[in-house]
Amino acid sequence: MPRETILIDADDTLWENNIFFEQTIEEFLTLLEPLGFKREYARHILNETERRNIRQHGYGVRSFGRSLEETYMKLAGHNANRETVQGIHNRVDDLEKVPPNVLEGVVETLDYLSERHRLILFTKGEAAEQAAKVERSGLQIHFDAIEIVPEKDVATYRMLVNRHHVVKSRGWMVGNSPRSDINPALEAGLNAVFIPHSATWELEHEEVRSGAGRLLIVRQFRDLREHF
Repeated sequence: MPRETILIDADDTLWENNIFFEQTIEEFLTLLEPLGFKREYARHILNETERRNIRQHGYGVRSFGRSLEETYMKLAGHNANRETVQGIHNRVDDLEKVPPNVLEGVVETLDYLSERHRLILFTKGEAAEQAAKVERSGLQIHFDAIEIVPEKDVATYRMLVNRHHVVKSRGWMVGNSPRSDINPALEAGLNAVFIPHSATWELEHEEVRSGAGRLLIVRQFRDLREHF
């Protein structure tokens, strides 16, 4: 098989990530219920707050914590208390310390792929936070390069293609997010492998669109060995 360049997402592709955020959100929604807010409404306000903070402060645990606190202050109003705010801070601190839980089949599949193809880890988020997760995962040894960017959009994919001299017809993006991994990669002319994850972040949901490249859909990461 010809040597391909395979860009691989990190969060919820190589290791579990969003399930821990969702657990925190569920605890947060439970906290708000005694104030009279239905979970669906509170989640809607949180999502809108996250969208705004992402534009201003980027991704990551700290931005998420800011969104939780702002949502709480907005909904609680004069009933807000300092102890609850501190509890939110403490929960976010715990979230930041969660070690990467590498998904089943990832290590063996990376061993297999790295012997045959050029692998580039391509993740978005706060640079220091993502770099720390990569280091704690121990997976960096499988990659020729690691790219951490504030956002994954078409322009970023094109920049990456140019920087690493990727031949688009032999370049692939592997990930779980239609919004960040699949659609912009296809629009930039790359091929893509979509690995759906049951806990993909709500703000990353999009309908998968066609693009210039080919699209594969596989059930789990280890299935990549059947195609590469």
